[in-house]
Parts: sequence; structure tokens; C-alpha cells
Amino acid sequence: MAIDSATLPVLGLMLGDMTGIGPEISARLLASGKLRSVARIAAVGDARVFELGCKDAGVTPAWRSYASVRAIDWSRDEVALVDLRNIDPATITRGEISPDSGRLTGDTLRQMIELALAGELDGICFAPLNKAALHRGGWKYPDEHQMFAALTRHEGFFGEMNVIKEFATFRVTSHVALRQAIDLVTPQRITAAVTLADNTLKANGLGRPRIAVAALNPHSGEGGLFGDEEIRIIRPTVERLVAQGIACSGPVSSDVIFLKALKGEYDGVVMMYHDQGQIATKLLGFNKGVTVTAGLKTVFTTPAHGTAFDIVGQGKADTGALEQALRINARMAAAARARKVNA
Repeated sequence: MAIDSATLPVLGLMLGDMTGIGPEISARLLASGKLRSVARIAAVGDARVFELGCKDAGVTPAWRSYASVRAIDWSRDEVALVDLRNIDPATITRGEISPDSGRLTGDTLRQMIELALAGELDGICFAPLNKAALHRGGWKYPDEHQMFAALTRHEGFFGEMNVIKEFATFRVTSHVALRQAIDLVTPQRITAAVTLADNTLKANGLGRPRIAVAALNPHSGEGGLFGDEEIRIIRPTVERLVAQGIACSGPVSSDVIFLKALKGEYDGVVMMYHDQGQIATKLLGFNKGVTVTAGLKTVFTTPAHGTAFDIVGQGKADTGALEQALRINARMAAAARARKVNA
């Protein structure tokens, strides 16, 4: 039955690197129809890759190919696909890193970003891609988030948010060497990360998010016994942010911060470096976690897991994280639309 979805955000779903499980989980989730009440979703990519995903998933949904997002008839009860005709899966080996697939995956995302900047997409969700394949395919960025920032011509701070059921994490530093990360722990970057966390969690439906700011050193430095960054940098910055009205606390020692968050004491955790939080979130919600590129003009979300080369083509990949990525994207995209209307 057709659904009147005129007020729902329009999301683009990129099918992922075709060498992995992205096409399978995309096809299975779209075929289920379970997200039709939360967003208008257009698969964007190559119809041949979508057909491959349907074969892997063992589904036969009704679907229709369109030349553009604007041409989609949303009243039809079928999967909408914008066919870029740019990837021939017969020429690429699956289950391994492919520079050709990485290059084409990046090109698909570039075209989707252009659609978003033109106002045709409210958000972009992408099934798992492979960073090494992107890089070998010519997209010379440390990660996809910096690629998105460059392609959207973003200026200013942005960051990665990792979401599990219990809480979300944000980073003062991300994909840099640990030696470099320590030097990047500055009042300016902590302020930017906490502000980003506050704004993003509000956009995700929380009225006044409770944010914990992690310590850098073991045991918060034990009063300066082994490291004084907590005394000189982190605590004064947190105190200034509290005075500005943000509900944050810290520094909280990283050996207890996630236990407290897991018990519901915090909605978000701002960590100082990448693995400080990734270990916790992947342990707690590897198959359900979602990664958000926060702070850009376009909403980007993706499952926190990877391309899962070991189960490609076996029809058993789980759609849970992709479903959550689309639901979060829909909430944030709807909030962004509302802000534009009320501006």
C-alpha cells in the first residue's frame, strides 16, 4: 500500500563497497519496507550492484530505476533506485580489497554529495566501505570523514560520533598517530568536541544531553603524579563549558567513564583519542553500532562494522546496524530541515 510520505526526509542510501556485504544488507533492508514510515529512501548506485545484493540476500523486491532523485514517484510502493551506471560487478572480484571498487565507491559518494548540496538529498547513509580500497583507488584522505568535509567544502571543526543503544562517543582527536594526538589535546579542540557533542545529541532528540569528558592519563593523572593535562587543560576547559550552560563533567578517568555511561549516567562521552572509546563501543555494540560524521552541512551515517569479506555472498549478513544508521540519519535530517524552516 502506498504511503503519503511528503513530509519525510529524503535519504540517499549508498550500497557500500560492492566487494563486501553492503549490497546484501542494503537490498534486504530495502525489501523489508520497515523504514518507509521514517524516511523516503533512494538507493543510489548501479542497478547491477543492487541486483547482486538482491541475489545475495535472497529477496525479490519490486523496484524502479530513475535517472535522478527529483524524478522519483514516492507514491509507488516499490524500492526507488537512482542508477548511476558506473559499476559493473562482473569486472571486480569480491571478498577482497579492490582499488577499482574503492575508486568507484568514492565516485558514487561524490555524486551523492553533489545531490545533497543541490538540495535533492537531506542525508546520506552508506553501507560499509573499505578505507584501504578508497585510498588505493585515488581518494587520498585519512578517512571518509575528512573526504566528506573536503567535498562539502566544510570549514571548522567536525568529528566522528559513534552511537550504541546506551550512549554516543565523540573525539577530540581521531585518525592520527597517538604521539600526535597528545599534542592535539588543547582547550580549543576540547571545546569544539564538547560543543559538537551537545549540538549533535540535541539534534538526535535529547533536550539537555549529559556529557562526560574523558581524562587523558591513567587515573586522571593521579593529581599530576603522571601527567598534568587534566589539571592544566581538561578541567579548566570543562569548567568554562559548564559556565556556558553545557551539561558536561570531567575529566573522568577512562577506566570508569564507560561503566558510568553504560549505567545511564551520561548520554555522550567525549574522549581524547580514537581507541579510548572505540574499544568500548565495539565491545558493547559491534553489530548494532552506528558511525555519524557530525558537524557537516549534510548528515552522514553508516554501520560501525566493516565490509565482512569472510561472509560475502553467503546471505547471512545482519542488517541491524544499517537499519539504525538510517533511523538516526532520518531523525537528524528531519531536525536539520526543521531548523531551516524556523530560521
